[in-house]
Amino acid sequence: MNGSSPSPPDSINIWRTWALTVTYEAGEYTEQKFKAEKTGGGPVIPSPNLDTDLVMACDRLADVLIKASKNPIQMQMDIARYSKLSPRRTPGIMKIERRGCLRGVLLAMKAKDALTDTTQATDLLAPSLEKSVRADGNWRTNQRLFNRGSEDVGATPGCINLSPAWFQQGHENVSDPEVSASLKGPSCENILKAIARPAAIASAALRVMHPEQYWAGLRTLSNLGNIAVSKDLPQMPEALQYWASVFNTLSIISNRETPHHRDHMSIAECFDILTTVGELF
Repeated sequence: MNGSSPSPPDSINIWRTWALTVTYEAGEYTEQKFKAEKTGGGPVIPSPNLDTDLVMACDRLADVLIKASKNPIQMQMDIARYSKLSPRRTPGIMKIERRGCLRGVLLAMKAKDALTDTTQATDLLAPSLEKSVRADGNWRTNQRLFNRGSEDVGATPGCINLSPAWFQQGHENVSDPEVSASLKGPSCENILKAIARPAAIASAALRVMHPEQYWAGLRTLSNLGNIAVSKDLPQMPEALQYWASVFNTLSIISNRETPHHRDHMSIAECFDILTTVGELF
């Protein structure tokens, strides 16, 4: 019989008051559950810090990951070289995303576990989403790409980034990261609490699929917590307390047509987690 409350490596210090502690325990439970089901091991006992709904979601996640591991697809290609040589962007439309898409291995798992929480978060973020759409915006925020008709389009159309430590690109006089603009208001705590469950589930998937990236994310957030306190960075300790993802940035793309593109600034060997909520057309 296995337990699921081991301590993180010595190099990673997760404060007990952080939402990330629950994410960590959900990841360990999912990883142990995955190994037990794959090898025929004994039952895995979840941490008492995990609520019933999250445990059930992790159980379903482990089942999906087991099915995926039994049907591997191997591509005879160097993904790093492919990323470097492929065009930065090609014209055309890839898909229309209705309601909300949280960008952060595509996972064949129903998003009903996250739907209610994410809907609440997008309601809180409606003002920021609305402000993000511009007539002269780039391909991420140009109003012609958003569904803004009279029909019921679900969540407010828009495209914004959430991060407890946003890199201020283009600001030469800023040396430290800052809390993203959408989290600087009074709703920061409620927004992050609303997305905590889907963030934990996505992080638990990464724990199994790409453990090196998972630990790197945890280590980065741990270091950010120490830096935020030592440098007294505004609002960052509070944002990190409620941040529940091992990724440091979450993009919310709502009711937008997404042109074909590649993110060449990302690491080819690492994953983004894509979670679609609502209907796609």
